[in-house]
Amino acid sequence: MAANPRDIGRGDGHGDSSGAPDVFEIRAMTLEDIDDVTRIERESYEFPWTPGIFRDCLRAGYLCTVGTSDGKICGYGLMSFGAGECHILNLCVAAEARRHGNASALLDNLINEARKIGIQTAFLEVRESNQGAQVLYEDFGFCETGVRPGYYPHRGGKEDALIFSMNII
Repeated sequence: MAANPRDIGRGDGHGDSSGAPDVFEIRAMTLEDIDDVTRIERESYEFPWTPGIFRDCLRAGYLCTVGTSDGKICGYGLMSFGAGECHILNLCVAAEARRHGNASALLDNLINEARKIGIQTAFLEVRESNQGAQVLYEDFGFCETGVRPGYYPHRGGKEDALIFSMNII
């Protein structure tokens, strides 16, 4: 998969000193990226994926991407696919890179890659408590289609997952 540069204008001082916008590039994840991806995962989630899960996704041939800014990995997206459907497994952006359109760029890239190979429907799960992600997915046209009770580990128990889907053809 070729790099997919996306200029993300940042009028909030996050660009370089010249005032030019930072460039957010999306490329294929490699085994060499696992340490950086796992660091972001651990910083973002109380119950993070292990490095082995990311390696297994790469070995299985899933679409695994990373987003970089100034050469530093600051987000990632993973998607499985088959039988005309795809499942967005994980989408995450490092705390310092959030609120700049990077999650949108990663999600848009996954959806466009799925569209290129003829995928018709996209699915994902999101924590019931993750309102920010729900808004992102709804903005892209995903609709809530169900609930998986007790899907996510949660301090002191389990948390429901909301199932979202979208037709992408």
